[in-house]
Amino acid sequence: VQLQASGGGLVQAGGSLRLSCAASGRTFSSYYMGWFRQAPGKEREFVGAISPSGGSTYYADSVKGRFTISRDNAKNTVYLQMNSLKPEDTAVYYCAAGLRGLRTTRSQYDYWGHGTLVAVSS
Repeated sequence: VQLQASGGGLVQAGGSLRLSCAASGRTFSSYYMGWFRQAPGKEREFVGAISPSGGSTYYADSVKGRFTISRDNAKNTVYLQMNSLKPEDTAVYYCAAGLRGLRTTRSQYDYWGHGTLVAVSS
Protein backbone atom coordinates (compact mmCIF):
# COMPACT_ATOMS: atom_id res chain seq x y z
CA VAL A 1 0.00 0.00 0.00
CA GLN A 2 1.36 3.40 -0.95
CA LEU A 3 -0.01 6.45 0.81
CA GLN A 4 0.06 10.10 -0.11
CA ALA A 5 -1.17 12.78 2.26
CA SER A 6 -2.22 16.22 1.07
CA GLY A 7 -4.21 19.26 2.11
CA GLY A 8 -1.89 20.89 4.58
CA GLY A 9 -1.32 24.61 4.71
CA LEU A 10 -1.30 27.73 6.82
CA VAL A 11 -4.46 28.60 8.74
CA GLN A 12 -5.37 30.99 11.52
CA ALA A 13 -6.30 29.73 14.95
CA GLY A 14 -9.93 28.75 15.03
CA GLY A 15 -9.93 27.81 11.39
CA SER A 16 -10.39 24.48 9.64
CA LEU A 17 -8.51 22.25 7.24
CA ARG A 18 -9.23 18.90 5.69
CA LEU A 19 -6.38 16.53 5.02
CA SER A 20 -6.65 13.70 2.54
CA CYS A 21 -4.66 10.50 2.28
CA ALA A 22 -4.91 8.67 -1.02
CA ALA A 23 -3.92 5.01 -1.10
CA SER A 24 -2.89 2.79 -3.96
CA GLY A 25 -3.77 -0.86 -4.19
CA ARG A 26 -6.97 -2.84 -4.18
CA THR A 27 -6.89 -3.82 -0.50
CA PHE A 28 -7.38 -0.36 1.00
CA SER A 29 -10.75 -1.35 2.43
CA SER A 30 -9.05 -4.03 4.53
CA TYR A 31 -6.83 -1.62 6.42
CA TYR A 32 -7.19 0.33 9.59
CA MET A 33 -6.02 3.85 8.88
CA GLY A 34 -4.32 6.11 11.34
CA TRP A 35 -3.28 9.73 11.47
CA PHE A 36 -0.21 10.84 13.37
CA ARG A 37 1.55 14.16 13.69
CA GLN A 38 5.01 15.38 14.53
CA ALA A 39 5.70 18.87 15.80
CA PRO A 40 9.17 20.40 15.60
CA GLY A 41 11.44 18.89 18.22
CA LYS A 42 8.84 16.40 19.37
CA GLU A 43 8.11 12.75 18.77
CA ARG A 44 5.47 11.62 16.36
CA GLU A 45 2.17 11.23 18.18
CA PHE A 46 -1.13 9.53 17.52
CA VAL A 47 -4.04 11.67 16.37
CA GLY A 48 -6.77 9.22 15.47
CA ALA A 49 -7.69 6.05 13.62
CA ILE A 50 -10.57 4.54 11.71
CA SER A 51 -11.66 0.96 11.11
CA PRO A 52 -11.78 -0.58 7.63
CA SER A 53 -15.53 -0.07 7.30
CA GLY A 54 -15.41 3.40 8.79
CA GLY A 55 -17.81 2.36 11.51
CA SER A 56 -15.36 2.85 14.37
CA THR A 57 -13.00 5.68 15.18
CA TYR A 58 -10.69 6.53 18.03
CA TYR A 59 -9.04 9.85 18.84
CA ALA A 60 -6.35 11.25 21.03
CA ASP A 61 -7.75 13.34 23.88
CA SER A 62 -6.00 16.41 22.52
CA VAL A 63 -8.12 16.42 19.34
CA LYS A 64 -11.34 14.76 20.47
CA GLY A 65 -14.35 16.86 19.55
CA ARG A 66 -12.36 18.96 17.08
CA PHE A 67 -11.02 16.44 14.56
CA THR A 68 -12.99 13.85 12.60
CA ILE A 69 -11.66 10.96 10.56
CA SER A 70 -13.67 9.50 7.71
CA ARG A 71 -12.95 7.34 4.70
CA ASP A 72 -14.27 6.63 1.24
CA ASN A 73 -13.28 3.11 0.28
CA ALA A 74 -14.54 3.59 -3.25
CA LYS A 75 -11.97 6.36 -3.66
CA ASN A 76 -9.23 4.68 -1.60
CA THR A 77 -9.04 7.81 0.51
CA VAL A 78 -9.12 8.65 4.20
CA TYR A 79 -9.77 12.16 5.49
CA LEU A 80 -8.92 14.15 8.57
CA GLN A 81 -11.26 17.08 9.13
CA MET A 82 -9.69 19.51 11.56
CA ASN A 83 -11.81 22.22 13.13
CA SER A 84 -11.13 24.81 15.82
CA LEU A 85 -7.44 24.58 15.09
CA LYS A 86 -4.96 25.75 17.70
CA PRO A 87 -1.32 26.81 17.35
CA GLU A 88 -0.36 23.63 19.18
CA ASP A 89 -1.83 21.62 16.30
CA THR A 90 1.06 22.83 14.14
CA ALA A 91 2.90 19.74 12.89
CA VAL A 92 3.61 17.52 9.96
CA TYR A 93 0.68 15.14 9.64
CA TYR A 94 1.13 11.56 8.46
CA CYS A 95 -1.29 8.86 7.47
CA ALA A 96 -0.58 5.20 8.09
CA ALA A 97 -2.15 1.84 7.31
CA GLY A 98 -2.19 -1.34 9.35
CA LEU A 99 -4.13 -4.51 10.02
CA ARG A 100 -3.90 -4.71 13.83
CA GLY A 101 -6.90 -2.66 14.85
CA LEU A 102 -7.43 0.88 16.12
CA ARG A 103 -3.90 1.20 17.41
CA THR A 104 -2.23 4.26 18.85
CA THR A 105 1.44 3.34 18.49
CA ARG A 106 3.58 3.82 15.43
CA SER A 107 4.89 0.27 15.43
CA GLN A 108 1.38 -1.10 14.87
CA TYR A 109 1.19 0.42 11.40
CA ASP A 110 2.91 -1.11 8.41
CA TYR A 111 2.71 1.58 5.75
CA TRP A 112 3.31 5.28 5.97
CA GLY A 113 2.87 8.18 3.64
CA HIS A 114 4.94 11.30 3.36
CA GLY A 115 3.64 13.99 5.64
CA THR A 116 1.82 17.21 4.93
CA LEU A 117 2.55 20.34 6.95
CA VAL A 118 -0.15 22.10 8.93
CA ALA A 119 0.76 25.46 10.41
CA VAL A 120 -1.66 27.28 12.68
CA SER A 121 -0.99 30.94 13.42
CA SER A 122 -2.18 32.67 16.56
